[in-house]
Amino acid sequence: MGRRLSSETQVADITDFSHDGRGIAQVAGKATFITDALPGETVRFRYTRRRRDYDEGVVNEVITAAATRVTPGCAHAAACGGCRLQHLAPTAQVATKQAQLLDSLSRIGRVTPQHQLSPIVNETPWGYRRKARLGVKYVHKKGRVLVGFRERQTHLIADIRQCPVLHPQIGDRLAVLAGMIATLSIREQIPQIEVAMDDTHCVLIFRILTLISDADRAQLREFARQYDYVIYLQPAGPETRVPLEQPARLQNRLPEQQVTLNFAPGDFTQVNHHINRRMVSQALALLRPGPADHVLELFCGIGNFTLPLARHAGQVTGVEGDIDLVQRARANAGYNRLDNVTIHATNLYEDITAAAWLQHRYTQALLDPPRSGASSVLAHLPALGVQQILYVSCYPGTLARDAGILVHEHGYQLHSVGVMDMFPHTAHVESMALFTR
Repeated sequence: MGRRLSSETQVADITDFSHDGRGIAQVAGKATFITDALPGETVRFRYTRRRRDYDEGVVNEVITAAATRVTPGCAHAAACGGCRLQHLAPTAQVATKQAQLLDSLSRIGRVTPQHQLSPIVNETPWGYRRKARLGVKYVHKKGRVLVGFRERQTHLIADIRQCPVLHPQIGDRLAVLAGMIATLSIREQIPQIEVAMDDTHCVLIFRILTLISDADRAQLREFARQYDYVIYLQPAGPETRVPLEQPARLQNRLPEQQVTLNFAPGDFTQVNHHINRRMVSQALALLRPGPADHVLELFCGIGNFTLPLARHAGQVTGVEGDIDLVQRARANAGYNRLDNVTIHATNLYEDITAAAWLQHRYTQALLDPPRSGASSVLAHLPALGVQQILYVSCYPGTLARDAGILVHEHGYQLHSVGVMDMFPHTAHVESMALFTR
């Protein structure tokens, strides 16, 4: 149970950074996690929660600022929960993420890389995000609709008018979008809008909880034409998505690899196209597949790594558990005229011992698992003959756990590791690690 909070403030010296981007201090002998504080700072803060083992707070005043502190580039940074690190300089954000990655590997996996890769960073930390889920709420007291991300530590929609981390085609138009929704008869029955973009199209998927009238449909059509959007409606689960008019043909292009990936609005794709292209190029540079290599890719999705690998390797076998993504990956292989690719549908978190693709030998493997990691499949890799493993991670904790398994149980070495700043201004850490035998 949390303790009753006092309105009094306390002074604290910040000594470290938490994995979620809060400053850590020792106050009265207890670890205290303080939002908006940076290591090296002295701050005045107020408590927001008190527990037996640790406390939480938020900065009221920065008494001594860190050299890495900057003014947030978004006017809504103090209220919106979408970004936690805008007060930290972009270069320091990346250095902090690299340090957190190395700490996780050492502390959790008990491994140390032989080499550190140079971080992959954005040309600009703004306007990069091309996928998002935006909350929608008609607020009676305000007499208008709010569209955006949640407020910090609440379930309420932040009252924001624009978002500089979203691509400008949507980020600069949140107020316009909210104003249009306010004119609809179903404005209180739209809880969410999902955004999906390629280089040409911006798709808005409206989650709706009721039947939509002809007048509302006409209003949405006019809005889509005026601002060059493609609108989908989703009355229930993802399988119910339908275009308001013509469907969008979305494509992610990887120019260096001469690969084009077709995808549907609801498919998993990376949010940051610039970082994704550099990430794929780095993966190829580290593995260096050739005609003699048979590469196994697990959690292959729509083929983001699969098809670029196939431009160089003799053969690539991809495995994915989502049948829609499997079908998309197969179609993408055909679209790119790659006949050395085989895609299998297998849930990699279930028993896979009878899987047909386990009957082959592979020289290299690429793993791109979700946050839960890939521990369920690691034991198979040595028996398949895999000499190199490239692990693309979206969570340092599970990468560190799996690195420990690969090194201490299966005889691999952690050759190199580095971060990729896929989500600037957030505490999210994307990374890539190369293991060799």
